[in-house]
Amino acid sequence: MFDAWMRTKIDPPLDKIGEVLSRSGLGANQITWIGFVGGMLVVPALATESYYLAIIAIAFNRLCDGLDGAVARKQGITDLGGYLDITLDFIFYSAVVFGFALAMPEENGLAAAFLIFSFMGTGASFLSFAIVAAKKNISTDIRGKKSIYYLGGLTEGTETILLFFALCLWPDKFALMAWFFGALCWLTTSFRIHAALSLFDD
Repeated sequence: MFDAWMRTKIDPPLDKIGEVLSRSGLGANQITWIGFVGGMLVVPALATESYYLAIIAIAFNRLCDGLDGAVARKQGITDLGGYLDITLDFIFYSAVVFGFALAMPEENGLAAAFLIFSFMGTGASFLSFAIVAAKKNISTDIRGKKSIYYLGGLTEGTETILLFFALCLWPDKFALMAWFFGALCWLTTSFRIHAALSLFDD
């Protein structure tokens, strides 16, 4: 919901850093992998209830996620870069939820399962829409220049990261926030399916 607005705020400083990184010879895909590996440290951090370390891992991953796009805009956006960006993002998002389940399986397990289940709805509706949009030559740059079509919703990247930070700050409220955010995910999925029914009806 806030991604389009957020892009107007974070893209200018990211583009400046991206220009420096691009001149240094660092590739966008390298930054993607660095961010993913660093971000996956969130799992052991959460499993051991080291929530401030988890915040650092999440922030590092998201910073790299912004920088790989900035570098790609300088060096040229590629299909492989877009594929890696989306794939590793979804793995990372689920890894964060899995970490909370590991920390307190009895308290968090069911809510974590529901949240990952809900991520499947938003992820599938997002990616399948992008596939058909590409087939029909439909494009948008409202969320910045991307390799695939980005369809919005109530629970986009900005909201998801704010959720992760909130969960780390108030881990005892995980179940409540997971159930609530999961419900919003299903609203987003419903809106996307409705958009597909309206736009792709042959």
